Amino acid sequence: MSRLIKICAMVILLVAAAIAPAHGGGLSLKRGLNLDIWDTWPPEDRWNERATLLPFPEWRRKLGVRDFKKLKAAGFDFVRIPIDPAPFLSPRTEPFRDALYASVLQSVQLVTGTGLKAVVDLHTIPSDARSSGSKKIAEDAALFARYLDFVRAMARMLARENPKTLAMELMNEPLAGCDGNAAVWAKRSRQLFAAARSSAPRLTLVMSGGCWSGAESLAEIDPSTYPDDNLLWTFHSYAPFLLTHQGAGWAGDFIPYVTGLPYPPFGKNEAERDIALARIRDRIRTEAPVGRRAGLLSYLDELMAEVDTADELENVMAEPFGIAAGWADRHGIDRGKILLGEFGMIRQEYGTPQIMKSTWRAAYIADMTRLAERHGFSWSIWGYGGAFGIVEAFGGQKSETDVLDIVRNLP
Repeated sequence: MSRLIKICAMVILLVAAAIAPAHGGGLSLKRGLNLDIWDTWPPEDRWNERATLLPFPEWRRKLGVRDFKKLKAAGFDFVRIPIDPAPFLSPRTEPFRDALYASVLQSVQLVTGTGLKAVVDLHTIPSDARSSGSKKIAEDAALFARYLDFVRAMARMLARENPKTLAMELMNEPLAGCDGNAAVWAKRSRQLFAAARSSAPRLTLVMSGGCWSGAESLAEIDPSTYPDDNLLWTFHSYAPFLLTHQGAGWAGDFIPYVTGLPYPPFGKNEAERDIALARIRDRIRTEAPVGRRAGLLSYLDELMAEVDTADELENVMAEPFGIAAGWADRHGIDRGKILLGEFGMIRQEYGTPQIMKSTWRAAYIADMTRLAERHGFSWSIWGYGGAFGIVEAFGGQKSETDVLDIVRNLP
């Protein structure tokens, strides 16, 4: 009986959305920047402390009107605001949950008050250390039901804002569907859509495919199952991962050994590439577990072979764009409704001395923005500060200006 009730409720929500579809808040996006999700990453056992979480998100402690006006002057027309759902799902914040929501709204109004548009990104994090990370939300039906309630509440609050300035992304890089079962994410995505639309009839919603929001997963979505014309569709691309995530200690057991590879890894950069490759191979031979060394060395060779000429690099970087564009064209979706929600190149992994040359990062950003705009997509760089920061590095230090100069000089 409970299963029948749930099915009926889902049908009612979808029918309601179909009867009164959102005919567009008039939101259009072009060039954006992702803000930081956290600076200090406070542990969950401190989330019962108002002063630890508020204001929320944490960047409110350092960014103000002047900072956002600078972003607008640099050529951005919107920012993507990552909101970690975990505090909203934790019982520790229940005494001041309303204040958390109110603080998010104040953050949005701070951004839009400077003339920038905002995408509120419900940014789940794939961490087993959290009580409600991406993996647990994907696997736990009861937790996903609570997440739906969170989506309804956030959409209800944002629905009061001007729909021409605001959108809401329902889940960042979902893990559902990574096992090859696209139907699992298709069902959950429609549930998320119904939950948000029932609370916010005019708010632009940002939808993605499953499995890390890749272009391949977006292409598995059937947009005809969403009775709405006020949607944006998003995908993420950090291709080629070998170059964009160098030294990232949280990205598997291979990439931490990879540092110093130039972008692009050919032409005038060949000498630096060869020096870097020699160092990487030496590190793998001396530091990697004995049983993994041969495999890691072979993997390095395979990945380098995919990007060692201009044509090969272009193909690797362009492939996700072609997949997304082909999907949009097949389904009659205006390419202006496709958002490259995340892309970027690491500057420095936290706690390590290696810093990627800013000229290499700028060259990568220039090529990715060119690909996005050639396909008619809007885009949003990851991110403002931290490891991938284009405005700030760690500890409030300023990043080199090369990437921002690329944005400033776009036609």
